Amino acid sequence: MLPEAIQRESLFALLHQIDVDLAESTQARGCPYCDSGRLHKASYSRQPRGGPPNIPEDYLTRLSLCCDKCRKRTLPLSVLFWGRRVYWGVVIIVVTTLRQQRAEGFCADKIREMFGVSILTLKRWLTYFRDIFPLSEIWKRLCGMFMPPVAPESIPLAVLESLGLARDDPQTILVKCLRLLSGCPV
Repeated sequence: MLPEAIQRESLFALLHQIDVDLAESTQARGCPYCDSGRLHKASYSRQPRGGPPNIPEDYLTRLSLCCDKCRKRTLPLSVLFWGRRVYWGVVIIVVTTLRQQRAEGFCADKIREMFGVSILTLKRWLTYFRDIFPLSEIWKRLCGMFMPPVAPESIPLAVLESLGLARDDPQTILVKCLRLLSGCPV
């Protein structure tokens, strides 16, 4: 179910709209550095991997803002992109989850074949969610929301399951998960 969800252009349209809304709210608050500057659009192109073919050009743009006074860049939160990683955020979540589930037919070689993710990259993502992400401010704010508590080695799988992966539409659950794990208001 999850692999099919990330091949839908509708998922990427929804994630892009969330990014646009996040950028607009960040822009409305003004410059976080000098408190007196206005933020102007300073977006740039990305070439993320792993999504469906023929993604609209707008979705390949990382929304960014620049202050007209101090000239510092402000990156709004994003659900499309996961930091500087070259894969879509949703692909990172799905691939990591498939590997954590050890779902039938989703061994590391099958994942590499389906998404073009090398085994080393997959190991880095698993390490990131097990060792680095649990120390982040985002996770420190979120971890109390889950009962029973989520073990670090089971992020993001346990988050998806807590959000209702087994009973709800995978696309809806993925969007909720990306909003939570990227620090966006839900």
